[in-house]
Amino acid sequence: MIDRTTIGRGNVLMQMSEFCPESGAQEYHLMIAPSVTGCFCDQLSAVNQAIADFRHGHDDMNLDFIRYFVSDASNQEHFVMDAASEFSCPVSVIEQPLLAGIKVSAWVYLVKRAFPSEYRHIWNAYMKGCGPDSASQTDSIFRNYSDSLAKEGCTIPENCIRTWLFVQNVDVNYAGVVKGRRDYFDEIGLTKDTHYIASTGIAGRTADSSSKVMMDAYAVDGISAGQIKYLKGSSHLNPTHEYGVTFERGTSVDYGDRRHVFISGTASIDNKGEIVHPGDIGRQTLRMWENVEVLLAEAECTFDDVMHMIVYLRDIADYEQVSLMFHERFPEHPKVFVWAPVCRPGWLVEMECMAVRQIVNKEYKPF
Repeated sequence: MIDRTTIGRGNVLMQMSEFCPESGAQEYHLMIAPSVTGCFCDQLSAVNQAIADFRHGHDDMNLDFIRYFVSDASNQEHFVMDAASEFSCPVSVIEQPLLAGIKVSAWVYLVKRAFPSEYRHIWNAYMKGCGPDSASQTDSIFRNYSDSLAKEGCTIPENCIRTWLFVQNVDVNYAGVVKGRRDYFDEIGLTKDTHYIASTGIAGRTADSSSKVMMDAYAVDGISAGQIKYLKGSSHLNPTHEYGVTFERGTSVDYGDRRHVFISGTASIDNKGEIVHPGDIGRQTLRMWENVEVLLAEAECTFDDVMHMIVYLRDIADYEQVSLMFHERFPEHPKVFVWAPVCRPGWLVEMECMAVRQIVNKEYKPF
C-alpha cells in the first residue's frame, strides 16, 4: 500500500512515501534536500521549488505541514519564513544541522482527499513561550496551545495526538522542560493513570536566543477516546513516569479506513529505564530499532508501514556509521539525519517515525 521513491530532480533529491488506497484520502510524506552546495538561499530555493512542482496540477492536494531543518537559524530563519509564506500552511523552522553537508532540508506532509473529512487535522508550528527559564517557557507554551485549541473546540487531553519539544542547550534546559510539562499536565488531569501524549524532546533552537523551548503539535478534532491507543512496548521499555518524564512511547489512531501510528523519540533503553550499550553507537542503533519495532508491532505494524524517519545524533562523528546502517536496512524510506543531542547524554542516537496501515473499522468515519 505504501510506495516509496527517490527522485533526483533539478537541484534536489526527494524521497517520497505515498499511501494511496483505492478509495479515500491519499497521504504523502516528502523529505527534500538540495543537491546544490554553497549559498543558503540557492539551496532553500531549490527545496521550495520542488515543493511547488510537486503540487503543480494538484489543486485538491492540501499542504498540511512543513518543517525545515536548518544549519544556522540566526542567519537563515527569516529567509525560510519569508519564502514559505506562499505555502499557506503551518511552518516550523528548527536549527538542527543536517549531517549530509547541506544547509537546509524539509519534511513535507500533504493530503489529497476525494471527499470532505469528518475530522479536522490541526497542525500548530513554531510555538514559543515567555518566561526566564525553560520550565516557565514550557508552561507558557502549553497554556497558549490550550487556548488555541479551545478556539477550535478542542482540548489537549482529548485531541492532541503528538508534540515535538525543541530545547536550546538540551543538557542544561531539558530538566526545566520536564518540570514545566509535568506540572501543567498534572493541572489538566494528565497523569500516569490517564494518559500522556506521544512526543519528542530533543535539542534544537530558533533564531531567538532568549527562546529556550519551541513546540510543534498535531491534534485531531472529531476524534473519540476509543480511536486512540497508547503504545507501551513493556517487554523492552519502561513507563516514562518511572524516570520522571510525562510522554507516551507511541500512539496509534484508528479511522474507518486506516491506522496512524506516531512513534515518539526512541533511544537505546531497556524496560528498567537504563541506557543499553553505553558508548557503542552501532549496538545502540540496533537496540533502538528493536524498541521501535516492538512499539510498531503493538499497533500491528512493521517498518514496512513507516512513512518517514527522523534520526538524531549527539556526535557528528557517528553519522557515517549510522547513516550506512540505515541506508542498508531502509534504502527507500524517506529519512533525515540531524545533529541534535538527545535528552540524556549517554544516548548517542534517537529516532522517531510515523506509520500508516490500511484497516477497515466501520465504527469510525474514514480519515
